[in-house]
Amino acid sequence: MTARLSVELIPRDAEALLRDAGQVRAHFPLADTLNVPSLMRFPMQGWDAVPLLQPIVPRVVPHIRAIDIDPDGPLPGADVPGLTEILVVRGDPPADLSRRTFPNSSESVIRRYRREAPHLTVYAAFDPWRHAPWREMEAVARKKEAGAAGFFTQPVFDMRMLDLCMGWLAGETVFWGISPVIGPKSRSYWETTNHVVFPHGFDLTLEANIAFAVRAIRAVRVAGGHVYLMPLRVNLAAYLGPIQQALG
Repeated sequence: MTARLSVELIPRDAEALLRDAGQVRAHFPLADTLNVPSLMRFPMQGWDAVPLLQPIVPRVVPHIRAIDIDPDGPLPGADVPGLTEILVVRGDPPADLSRRTFPNSSESVIRRYRREAPHLTVYAAFDPWRHAPWREMEAVARKKEAGAAGFFTQPVFDMRMLDLCMGWLAGETVFWGISPVIGPKSRSYWETTNHVVFPHGFDLTLEANIAFAVRAIRAVRVAGGHVYLMPLRVNLAAYLGPIQQALG
């Protein structure tokens, strides 16, 4: 299996998304995939971005929030031309309580996609920070039973955690998440929002984050996995360019 490299881009609006995709193409041509979340605060959803992005990077994986799916409505992305892969995530409840959501589980939505849109490969989420490991592995088993073909992980931030999680998910198709953490505000975001526990002495410089990304990508390649980079709050050229140069 050839290792794939994806970059996650936020769909703030069409102009910004196209600009970011162009930066990925220019500075990180190793990327063969873009994955695009669906965020409540932006009107453009992940599946809306597919026709815009495919001329730049043909493989696009939109994120589908399970709690947004109306059980009596159509499945987002099911009829998007050229779309072959999606990622189903549970989704956090909205801050705006006037926004309608639905009590779906990831598993129920995965089953529906497999039943109604069998042409789509469906990935699910793996989060090593959310639960005790045994609970997360139970969730992995449920998602596989529902029809998930593989997993996108929440980012990991050190080689020991990556190695541990690679052992847990051995034999699975996995896109391992890597995200730069530059400065104390970025670190606080991950600690507060995702309950990440950083290793002692974690280096918050751009250079250290680039070095970790290169090391992690090489390790994942050897193991036969895939990677997605989540370049939050960082200049795309400054982050992706040196990674491209190091990996060749």
